[in-house]
Order: sequence, then structure tokens, then C-alpha cells
Amino acid sequence: MSGEGGGPPATSGEGGGPPALSGLLGRHLARWPGPAALAVLGPDLPVASSGPAEEVFAWASVTKLLVALATWVAVEEGTVSFDDQAGPPGSTLAHLLAHAAGLAFEGGRPIAPPGRRRGYSNAGVELAAAHLARATDMPFGEYLEEAVLAPLGMAATRLQGSPAHGASGPLTDLAALAAELARPTLVSAAMLRRATSVAWPGLAGVLPGFGRQDPCDWGLGPEVKGAKSPHWTGAANSPSTFGHFGQSGSLLWVDPERSLGLVGLGPVPFGPWATEAWPAVADAVIAAAGDRRALSWW
Repeated sequence: MSGEGGGPPATSGEGGGPPALSGLLGRHLARWPGPAALAVLGPDLPVASSGPAEEVFAWASVTKLLVALATWVAVEEGTVSFDDQAGPPGSTLAHLLAHAAGLAFEGGRPIAPPGRRRGYSNAGVELAAAHLARATDMPFGEYLEEAVLAPLGMAATRLQGSPAHGASGPLTDLAALAAELARPTLVSAAMLRRATSVAWPGLAGVLPGFGRQDPCDWGLGPEVKGAKSPHWTGAANSPSTFGHFGQSGSLLWVDPERSLGLVGLGPVPFGPWATEAWPAVADAVIAAAGDRRALSWW
């Protein structure tokens, strides 16, 4: 595994980082259900957070970003290729990561030819992890630990069960993952650009919780915002924003055009509250970042 470890400076307790931005996060969290936690990342800056940053929460489908990053590392090592045949006939490892393999949500049953539609699939991500395990001759969880978790200092993150949705960890670890996805140390900048660009542009599909989207843009693991509406990020987020959210109430996005990232965890599952609260805090953070004097941060 290439690169050196490290994430953003750790946060702890009930809040950290610049007081103005931590206060903004706290005001939004006061309207959320349950004791949730949020953190904002900017370039070469301390993390601003609010809420229990060291408490372990389920990540649900944000786990898929761990599978993606581990796969990118393995591709650059030469252990696997995005063009490897994996999944149903005609499908590749890239199809699996991009939810373009034509698989059902669960169970691995083909419901469409590869490359024809965006079919969000836990089964596809599980098959991608299984392919990586075979190629590396080690259980996927072990490779994930060696390739991603240990180098990034994500010591409190655990994968138990499905690699599509089985991770749990604290906000500090999720912030470390977001920092890596913003400025990679484990893979090249070229790999990040490729993996966070739209794979198979123009495919329509359903974004869970937000309905049919045409197009339903996705990269090689991360969802790409594109022109989706409605969406779980803010109206002010750029189309190049990428990341993932989970049914556990977890979220991670990175906006490369605005040099901002936001991560969140909590105990209350995704629901109507999140479709309002997540875009609101995203837009508030972006607006605040535009007034750097007010934040006394940049």
C-alpha cells in the first residue's frame, strides 16, 4: 500500500475547531433528532465540529466509500483492474462500483444488461469486495485494515458484516476518510479524479430516498451530485460534489470546487427529517465559508 497515513487533526468532546463554525453546526444539530455529530473540513485547516465526535455510530452505506478507496489502492498497486470481469456476464469491477452492473439491490440477481441503467445495489459492492479478496488472497476486512484504516489512523472503525453497509466508527474517523477523499495520500490525484468523475454518463436510476433521477450520476464508488434534484446535499453544492449517505443517518460529502467537506453521524435513521436538515446545513456551511472574516477561520 502506497502513501503515508494521516487525516485531519482530531476533534473530541462536544465540539472543536473555530468557534464560529462550530457554533453554526451546533445550532443546526439542536434541531436534529438524537445526539448527532457534524464536522466541516477545509484545506489545511483544523476540523470544526459539534456533537459527540468520539462516539461510535453505524455508517450504513457510507461503508461503500471504504470499499471504493480500498479498490482504488489495489488498482494502483496492480492487484486488480477496473476492467476485470466481475459480477454478471459482461460486467466489470468498474460496473460494480458504479452501480451499473445491472444487479438487483440485494441478492446478485441480474435485472438489466451492464451499462444500461443505474441500479443501486448492495450486492454489487459485496461482489466488488469479494473480487478484491480473491485477488489479494486475504479476507476483505484484512485488506481494508492494511490498505485504508491503519494508514489513515482510523483505529476505532470496524467492519462487521456486509462491506456494503457494515462499518461503524466515530466522527473523527469519518472526518479522516473525508480528508483523504479531498486530498489523497493513499492514491494518486489522477486516480481520485477518475474515480470521482461520472462513470457511464447519462444513465438514469433511483437515488434511494430521493426518487428517480435522470441522469443518476455516479463515480467508481462515490455518488456524484451532477444535476440531481432533489438531493441530500445543498442547493449551493457544486455538481462535482461527491460522497455518500447511509440509512443510519450518516453522510459524507466533498465539494472539490468549494474546497469543503461535511461529515455527519447520529443515532436516528435517515428519514424525512434528513431530506430537510442535510441540505440546510450544507447551504449554511457554504454560505458561512463565503464570509471568511465572519468565521475567523481561513
